[in-house]
Amino acid sequence: MKVLLIFNPKAANGRAIKNLEKIKKLLSEKGITPEIKLTEHRGHGIKIIENEDLSKYEAVLSAGGDGTLFETLNGIFKNKSTDKKPPIGIIPIGTGNAFVRDMDLKTGNFKDAIEIISKGKKKKVDVGKFTTKEGVYYYINIVGLGFVSDVNGLAHKLKIFGNISYSIAVFIKLIPLHTFKVKLNIDGKEIERDNIFVEVSNSRYTSNFLMAPYAKIDDGYLDITLLNKTTRRRVIAAFPKIFSGKHILLPEVETFKVKKLSIYTEENKILTPDGEMIGTSPVEIECLHKAIEVFWR
Repeated sequence: MKVLLIFNPKAANGRAIKNLEKIKKLLSEKGITPEIKLTEHRGHGIKIIENEDLSKYEAVLSAGGDGTLFETLNGIFKNKSTDKKPPIGIIPIGTGNAFVRDMDLKTGNFKDAIEIISKGKKKKVDVGKFTTKEGVYYYINIVGLGFVSDVNGLAHKLKIFGNISYSIAVFIKLIPLHTFKVKLNIDGKEIERDNIFVEVSNSRYTSNFLMAPYAKIDDGYLDITLLNKTTRRRVIAAFPKIFSGKHILLPEVETFKVKKLSIYTEENKILTPDGEMIGTSPVEIECLHKAIEVFWR
């Protein structure tokens, strides 16, 4: 099997590159021939794939974290070389790798990931499409705004601490906690809230937080989680519940399933799709049902 391998050497705070030769060897042993492209900067993966002739490959592999997977997905959707989108194989060697948790894979477990790819079993999964004034993008995991964007921005600076960087960032960003006015149009129904964050999930996890415990990646719906106005003390007390998904039972939290939605805020809020920082509100989001194939267990 000939594949295009997008490899982020800076993933996992620069540790990923140490596994490149091991990954090449394992792929070769499984009869997989990779054309390896190393990304050099943020967004580079999108450009590489967008300009490739994807008809030459049976799959595109993403080796890195959730950001590399985001770039892989967007590169495929922007590519015009073939009508058929190649399946994506995920080699989770980044800091977060939240999406692969739905596959019962852990970050760093590239041996099992390559075994899954080699077996050739695929699953059609949903894709989130979001449109802002900055452009049109696609995500496979989650997009959020508000407090979660503030946390994500700080967590990027704390990646040396691995997955707990997000937990550390939460407590630091709680100090200046504030709300904002948000208006959502959820499949034609409008609601307004005094809000702390909005998350729109395709898969269940963000980092190691079980943000959307009832999300299914192939049901044709996205799962909205709203944290509305509350106290700093309540957020701190409730924080452990997000690891088990029980936070959705709190009175400050609302959840919805949606096919299409629009989000409007009084001031522009930065968006965080799949751990990246791209675009601002207002934003329109829709679920593309079973729009891409992923190698699956």
